Amino acid sequence: MEKYLIALDLDGTLLKDDKTISLYTKEVVLKAKEAGHVVVIATGRPYRASKMYYEELGLTTPIVNFNGAFVHHPKDDSWGMFHAPLQLETVKEIIEVSEKYNVKNILAEIMDDVYFHEHDEQLLDIFNFGNPRVEIGDLRQILRKDPTCILIHTDEEHVEEIRTYLSEVHADLIDHRRWAAPWHVIEIVRTGINKALGLKRIAEYYQIPRERVIAFGDEDNDLEMIQWAGYGVAMGNAIEPLKAIARDVTKTNEEDGIGIYLKSLLKL
Repeated sequence: MEKYLIALDLDGTLLKDDKTISLYTKEVVLKAKEAGHVVVIATGRPYRASKMYYEELGLTTPIVNFNGAFVHHPKDDSWGMFHAPLQLETVKEIIEVSEKYNVKNILAEIMDDVYFHEHDEQLLDIFNFGNPRVEIGDLRQILRKDPTCILIHTDEEHVEEIRTYLSEVHADLIDHRRWAAPWHVIEIVRTGINKALGLKRIAEYYQIPRERVIAFGDEDNDLEMIQWAGYGVAMGNAIEPLKAIARDVTKTNEEDGIGIYLKSLLKL
């Protein structure tokens, strides 16, 4: 049997809208594991917010977090760790300029520590998942290390304006993406960092060629991964640009898109 590497995005892909994994898809993913295929999670979430799904699927593989800015093996320290943070100096410049756009808040994450520029109950609820260490204050003062990523929370009308500034001034140092509605959030990571980069490292470790990599996604942070994988699969609920470059389009995250596709392709 030829071994495949199966990469699963979480939100809008493996997870239903209620943030659970359907019984059918879970059953098929477990069958794929039993058949000898390698299953990994590739998500924009930090590890603390993806650990429960890693454990639910009984994974013993590396995981891609922060859209590729952090790749490690939770069960094997000897596997090594890849961490590509932003430069603190660049982050402070971005914070300085962002304040001119009347942003609601700016957050920074350093692995599993979260730093808030302003107190924000709504965002605290979201980012408290996994019990991180939280600090609130002027990020220019309280950030002491290079952050894994930063997030700018703003009004809808300012999103493209800020993104234009980021592209014009910092294009050689950072990459940025927009979160899906209803959140008007710009997520910033170091340039050249994406899920495909992390997935490539894992594929090389398992000696699985790109042609036998199956990747599922739904948003623009999945574009590089879907384009790189031999079987780049967009969910039925995916954004149109992702469907346009995907090899295949499956059912939605609410209709067992992953389970149906894997069962058919791998004859499970």
